[in-house]
Amino acid sequence: MKILVCISHVPDTTSKINFTENGTKFDTTGVQFIIGPYDDYALARAIELKEANAGTLVTVINIGLAETESTIRKALAIGADDAIRVNADPTDSFFVASQIAEHAKGFDLILMGRESIDYNGGVVHAMVGELLGIPSLSPVMKLEIDGSKVKMEREIEGGHENVEANLPLVAGCQEPIAEWKIPNMRGIMSARTKPLKVVEPKAVDKTVVVQKFELPPAKGAIRMISADNVAELVTLLKTEAKVL
Repeated sequence: MKILVCISHVPDTTSKINFTENGTKFDTTGVQFIIGPYDDYALARAIELKEANAGTLVTVINIGLAETESTIRKALAIGADDAIRVNADPTDSFFVASQIAEHAKGFDLILMGRESIDYNGGVVHAMVGELLGIPSLSPVMKLEIDGSKVKMEREIEGGHENVEANLPLVAGCQEPIAEWKIPNMRGIMSARTKPLKVVEPKAVDKTVVVQKFELPPAKGAIRMISADNVAELVTLLKTEAKVL
């Protein structure tokens, strides 16, 4: 079995975010980048499937420029066998999906996070499935391989849904599909020599252009209300917060 895991290179959630050039560029100064947390779940499940099924190969793919290679090497250290980096700036979901689909042909299972934590679009998995003409499901919380079938549990509004589908397919993953894996020293050393293929992007018309980024408004001052003064709290909720 061949598994392709799509990983994003995103800012750590603890990083302070700023923009430059009148809000049109993301300022990466001092920002720590990581594998997208949902992609981490997808990668961990792929490694578990590899360990349970002899002969399984795991490839990771990232759409990004040279600075993403440290993130890719971490995925290799966790247990992926090889990697592909499409040398392009991933600013458009359709552009990213098109690049993934170009290299996903021949894979039995394509895993990725349900969404990235920078743009939070949550649409790439569906686009990849459509471009390849194969099923796409998200968010997937459990995933088991049974021959040529995949048994999954996914989250839906108000509950969970059990689904079966034939390979090949695309799955957008979330917890608790697997436990995050931390690379050990042996994995880190072996990652240095694992193949990382850099390819130029397929020509695709970008459908979205970012005009400006804006930070959310600063939080206002906190007003403390005595636990005994319910009347004042209700009045403020009505007159100032206007939530009642």
